Amino acid sequence: MLKIRFILCEHMLATSVSLPLEQLRAAESLAKADLPPRLQRHAKTLDVQLISASGEPVDTHTGLALQADRKIAEAEPGDIIYLPALWRNPKPVVKRNIPILEYLKQSFEAGSLIAGVGTGCCFMAEAGLLDNKPATTHWHYFDQFQKWYPNVQLKRQYFITQAGNLYCTGSVNSMADLTIHFIQRYFSRTVASHVERHFFHEIRRAYESSVSYQSEISSHPDEEIIQTQIWLQDNYSKQIHLGDVADQFGMSLRNFNRRFKNATGITPLNYLQKVRMEAAKDLLQTTNLSIEEIMYKVGYLDATHFNQLFKKHHATTPGQYRTTVRAKLFSL
Repeated sequence: MLKIRFILCEHMLATSVSLPLEQLRAAESLAKADLPPRLQRHAKTLDVQLISASGEPVDTHTGLALQADRKIAEAEPGDIIYLPALWRNPKPVVKRNIPILEYLKQSFEAGSLIAGVGTGCCFMAEAGLLDNKPATTHWHYFDQFQKWYPNVQLKRQYFITQAGNLYCTGSVNSMADLTIHFIQRYFSRTVASHVERHFFHEIRRAYESSVSYQSEISSHPDEEIIQTQIWLQDNYSKQIHLGDVADQFGMSLRNFNRRFKNATGITPLNYLQKVRMEAAKDLLQTTNLSIEEIMYKVGYLDATHFNQLFKKHHATTPGQYRTTVRAKLFSL
């Protein structure tokens, strides 16, 4: 069971709850549907709670009232906690909701992922959780945020930041991209691709290209493996033999595979495939190259193998993907 907690407070935007919740419910449904009937009772389910400081209904910015399931003093930490975007100056709202700050501190200590939208990231900053860590917020409040929280490393050029289990996004749309990332993490890449295509037919930036954080290249201490990751990212379009890569960095192939998987969680081959499939997706989105030309550009010579790998990573064929993402494009 995946425990999802949405924080409610006055002057919040209702879409801070409704959009990620609809995405997560879609993932829950798709994951169950992918299982044979005899295994569906074992599918991952969501435990969703809306919580507020008082436990009373909260009027959102538009006047739409959201009913809290419980007050925050009685709420358990969740696996993922969403903080809402706030309309106008967030500081007075943050100051009036001290119980939210205490809940965030306790939840962070318990290992929860905490994700803030726009000015809602001020809750994390006010709680001291973002001190000496990268963060972002709504662009209109960049200067004020920097003055209010000088110890936070504000990343103005990024829509999403990650510092361990703390995530900040600059807008509701960026939170939607982050939620796709969470779905991939807790369900599967296939389910995440399905949800992304159901909700967003237009071209969207991948989480990895939107985020400023301690990325997978620098989130482990093995410096030699970091160098091999950089090399694979720089040379993915070439014909690569992993034995030659291992030899180039002074390792046997067996030792290279072992160290790479220990450091990153996946094998060098799977990492290379991931890099190539992301590059292929970008080329399908942004160029008029044929699928065969794209296949060559990302290092493959066999069309059947390329199509199989693309479908494995993105839950659709290259041709179907290009058709979907271009359905809403138009020229001026």
